[in-house]
Amino acid sequence: MKQILPQNAKISKEAKETMQECVSEYISFVTSEASEKCRKERRKTVNGDDICWALATLGFDDYAEGMRRYLHRYRELEVDNNNNNNNNNNNNQERGK
Repeated sequence: MKQILPQNAKISKEAKETMQECVSEYISFVTSEASEKCRKERRKTVNGDDICWALATLGFDDYAEGMRRYLHRYRELEVDNNNNNNNNNNNNQERGK
């Protein structure tokens, strides 16, 4: 909240608590929708794609698209990190021979 408001603006404790309640309710709303999708598909684990689907289904298309881009980039980085770790392990094993 501080980043979007003018520097000299003050945020009351009540306003912070109200925002926290709203954020908690929003997260619960989205995860509940994603969880219901998983239940119908007989899956036990909610994943990032389920959250993106729930966001879009609930009308938060702008957030869903941003989340999809973030998730895609995150997965690319995970693959790169895993490949780098595997290459390092293979190099270390070859040196030990």
